[in-house]
Amino acid sequence: MKTHEWARKFGPLAPVVIALAKGKALFAIFKFKFLLSFAAFLWFYAVLYGGYFGMGFAALILIHEMGHFIDVKRRGLSADMPIFLPGFGAYVKWKAQGVPAETRAFVSLAGPLAGWIASAACALIWWKTGAGIWAALARASVWLNVLNLIPIWILDGGQAIAAMNKAERISLATIGVALSLLLSEGIFFLVAGGACYRLFTHDFPPQPSRRVTAYYLAVLVLLALVVWKLPAVPSGGAK
Repeated sequence: MKTHEWARKFGPLAPVVIALAKGKALFAIFKFKFLLSFAAFLWFYAVLYGGYFGMGFAALILIHEMGHFIDVKRRGLSADMPIFLPGFGAYVKWKAQGVPAETRAFVSLAGPLAGWIASAACALIWWKTGAGIWAALARASVWLNVLNLIPIWILDGGQAIAAMNKAERISLATIGVALSLLLSEGIFFLVAGGACYRLFTHDFPPQPSRRVTAYYLAVLVLLALVVWKLPAVPSGGAK
């Protein structure tokens, strides 16, 4: 019997049917889910915040999620394209079971790192053009990514801190308090509060990672540097 002989009944569409039968179109299905969910996500925030800012905000979340996705893929691990949930956020589904805590932490921190790059780019455009919408987007991106660095629950920080011991968690809390006081930005105090909470959860790793700690603190400080250079109230407003 010839392979996929039944598919030949579809004439010119036979190659498509065979591809589907072999599962080669699986990526296309996931890509469609990604595009459809992002389109809904884009529409939701454009309606909520206005066209330009809403679309920019959705793009910032896309960049954050692609940071996770790219980091997973570059490690040779399996991951689906991001899925977006309007009003709630987004996520990248990947197979983390059996992956070392340090690797899971690096993947978690890759999103905020990509978010910092997006924040810095928006801040640079604002500095060059003076257009207030870019300052607003830069600040929103900083807040979004620092929020994700709060070390609780399923947030990125909650996954990353699992690779840190008690002393490293104390250092994170200290840096969080310092940044909050220096910048008068309460969001950094929430990171400190989460780190203090994780001092009492008794989930310290048998082999903590100083590289994760350095990565975590570096991303937090880089985000702080962006917001430090931004105006308290963006001039010109969002357009």
